[in-house]
Amino acid sequence: MASVLTQMRILSPPRMCSEKKESVGRIPGSYGWPMVGEISDRLDYFWFQGPEKFFKTRIEKYKSTVFRTNVPPSFPFWGGVNPKVVAVLGCDSFSHLFDLEIVQKNNLLIGDFMPSTAFTGGITPAVYSDPSNPQHAKVKKFALDILKRSSKVWMTELVYNFDRLWDEVESDISEKGSCSYFFSLQQCLFCFLTKSLTGADPANDPQIAKSGYLMLDLWLALQLLPIVPILVAQPLVEIFLHSFPYPFFLVSGYYNNLVNFIKTQAKDVLLRGQTDFGLTESETIHNLLFILGFNAFGGFSVFIPALLNTIATDTTGLQQKLCKEVRKTTSLTFDSLNHMPLLQSVVYETLRLNPPVPLQYARARKDFQLTSHGSVFQVKKGELLCGYQPLAMKDPKIFHDPETFIPDRFMGSGKDLLNYLYWSNGPQTCSPSESNKQCAGKDYVTITAFLIVAHLFRRYDSITGTSTSITALQKPKQ
Repeated sequence: MASVLTQMRILSPPRMCSEKKESVGRIPGSYGWPMVGEISDRLDYFWFQGPEKFFKTRIEKYKSTVFRTNVPPSFPFWGGVNPKVVAVLGCDSFSHLFDLEIVQKNNLLIGDFMPSTAFTGGITPAVYSDPSNPQHAKVKKFALDILKRSSKVWMTELVYNFDRLWDEVESDISEKGSCSYFFSLQQCLFCFLTKSLTGADPANDPQIAKSGYLMLDLWLALQLLPIVPILVAQPLVEIFLHSFPYPFFLVSGYYNNLVNFIKTQAKDVLLRGQTDFGLTESETIHNLLFILGFNAFGGFSVFIPALLNTIATDTTGLQQKLCKEVRKTTSLTFDSLNHMPLLQSVVYETLRLNPPVPLQYARARKDFQLTSHGSVFQVKKGELLCGYQPLAMKDPKIFHDPETFIPDRFMGSGKDLLNYLYWSNGPQTCSPSESNKQCAGKDYVTITAFLIVAHLFRRYDSITGTSTSITALQKPKQ
């Protein structure tokens, strides 16, 4: 694994395109009349347009990838949540979100809205804190240590659990003609990640083994429902799902089951959190569950279906090329991934077009000048910046033919484009540390995706399906 990580870090830090800077201008756009503007933007975002069209129409209206607008949640039942943001939707403007000299990230994981800390045992997980907070460094070091130690079992657990998944998918296809695999994939991911990250085996607790992934689903859903677009069953969704935060007691039993499981089955990790990193038992348990449930399980549950959909729906011969590349090596190892540039590029290109976390936020730490493709705007201290990655990652000034999936985009000289791949709350070419907010598992996410695809094409010649179902798996001819 170390050699793969080294390869990922050899590129230079991000460099924005050099353009002649103009004089400082006023940020276009408006927040509208009080309450009226908030409601109008909320309905556009959630109902009439959806997030991508919401941002695209405003880019066209203001002729700028930087503008003022409102983002949900907002009026009427959101006291203390300010929906006013400065949208940053170009690669260069988006990159300001990572400059901790000019912005801070305190309590901004999902915008100005933050779910009740009841969902996390009464503590604020370090992922919500700015690196200037000493607690952030302690938990980030703990997370990096967990990941480093997990590398000893990462591949064996992944292969074991994905073999079981594909066996189940094969059986369903044989019996029913197709397989709706999403929940089976989630159970596979839950077992693999829980065993790898915490050392706790779900098989030791029948209830967790059977329903642990569903417990995490419900825990995540109640926290995120207020900000997740659901473009069906309107206006009922607006009335019942987007109008107020959901109370923790609805999932308290499930969460407490997970807490008890970690407390009894992950004792080595919990002890290390306390003795090596100065965390209390409560801080260790709830941060560990957040890392497992929100960051790892939640992120993979979004990204892996997108990756499988990209591959399974391709009709250009990509699968045959991947199959050939993967089978050039006699065995699947971390080092063998270094010889699979097309596979790596496919994963990066999928992350470009389908980032697991579409929105990233930061608040201005001080007054500063924000640059955007030759324009300069004045941002005031305290203003909230909002970046929508699916558009920023389609910046035509950086990516040729940005709307199109190009499998080999990041191969050869295209590796330089990794400087602008921001899915992990920072450039792909930078490394997570306690002094930044980049995802602690950034490299493990990409390596895991490489392994999943490589394992798939060592087992099958081809796959047919979508992000929710698989209709055919072609095994190699004997």
